[in-house]
Amino acid sequence: MKILFLAFLVFVLSATGALADPLPSWNPGAAKQRIVAFVDRVTDPQSSHFVPADERVAVFDNDGTLWSEQPVYFQLMFALDRLREMAQADPSILKSDVLKAANAGDMKALMAAGTKGLLEVVTATHSGLAVDEFNKEVRAWLKTAQHPTKKRGYDTLIYQPMLELMRYLRDEGFKTYIVSGGGVHFMRAFVERAYKIPPEQVIGSAGKSSYQVRDGVPVIMKDPGIAFIDDKEGKPVAIDSKLGRRPIFAAGNSDGDFQMLEWTTAGDGPRFAMIIHHTDAEREWAYDRESHVGKLDRGLEEAGQRGWQLVDMKRDWSVVYPRLP
Repeated sequence: MKILFLAFLVFVLSATGALADPLPSWNPGAAKQRIVAFVDRVTDPQSSHFVPADERVAVFDNDGTLWSEQPVYFQLMFALDRLREMAQADPSILKSDVLKAANAGDMKALMAAGTKGLLEVVTATHSGLAVDEFNKEVRAWLKTAQHPTKKRGYDTLIYQPMLELMRYLRDEGFKTYIVSGGGVHFMRAFVERAYKIPPEQVIGSAGKSSYQVRDGVPVIMKDPGIAFIDDKEGKPVAIDSKLGRRPIFAAGNSDGDFQMLEWTTAGDGPRFAMIIHHTDAEREWAYDRESHVGKLDRGLEEAGQRGWQLVDMKRDWSVVYPRLP
C-alpha cells in the first residue's frame, strides 16, 4: 500500500509540474499562445518542426526589452552620476560644453548634442579604468542609485514576464543571449544576477581597449574611443561573429532591433520574432514612433506583415516589474 501511495504521489507531482504555467505573468492571448505553441513545436521530437537543442538559440535586446529605458538609457544615468563625482574631485575634466551640460543635469542640451555628445560623456566616464575596476563601479552604483521617478533601484526595473520567458526557454533547451546597443562591460557587471545569463553570453557595444601590466598585474584597460556599436545592422553582424549561428528566436522593442529580427526570421525552419510595444503609461511608459529613446516606427508598421509578434505591454502582461522584497 505504501509503495502504491508513493507511486501515486510521484504521478500527481509530475502531472502538476507538466501542467504548470511557464509564463504566469503573461495574460491569456495571442502573444502567450504563439510563444508556447512555438516552443512546443521546436522541442517535440515527433514534430516536423523539431529543432535540435544545439540550434535553439534565442537573442534578446536589453534596453526596453528586458528592463526599462526611460527617461534615458540607464547606462547614461550611470555615466552622468559618475561624471558628477569625477567633476567634484577634478573640475578641470569639464572641458566641453557637452560635459558641462551633462554635469549640470541639462538634459535638453545634452540630447541636442546627439549621439556624438552622448559618446563624449560615455568616453569621459568609462575610459581610464581596468575592466574589473569598471565592473566594481557599476555594481556599486546599482546598489545605491534610484530611478528619478520610479524611486527604486535600476536593476529592479526589469520585466518579470521577460524573466519568465527566458527561464522557460532555458528549461526547454534554449541558450539565451543578450544582444544590445548598451555597453558590453556595463551589462556584464549585472546580467548574471539579474537575468541568469552568464557574461560570456552578452554581446554589446564596445569601446577601445588594451592589454597592460600595471604594478605587475596584467589588466584589460578601457581606452578612449569606440570600437563597435551593436545596433541596427551591427546586431546580426555581431551575432554571426560571436556565435556563428543564426538564432531561431529574437526579441526587441525598437527599430534598432529591426535587422536582428529580420535576419533571425529569414533563416530556414521555424522562426519566432517579437517586439515589446510600450503601451502602459500607468505601470511603465507609453511610447513608440516619436520617442527619443527606443523609437519604434518601422517595426510597428511591418510587424504584422512579417509575422512578428507585437507584445502589447498593457494588454499582455499582468505585471511589469518583480515585486520588491
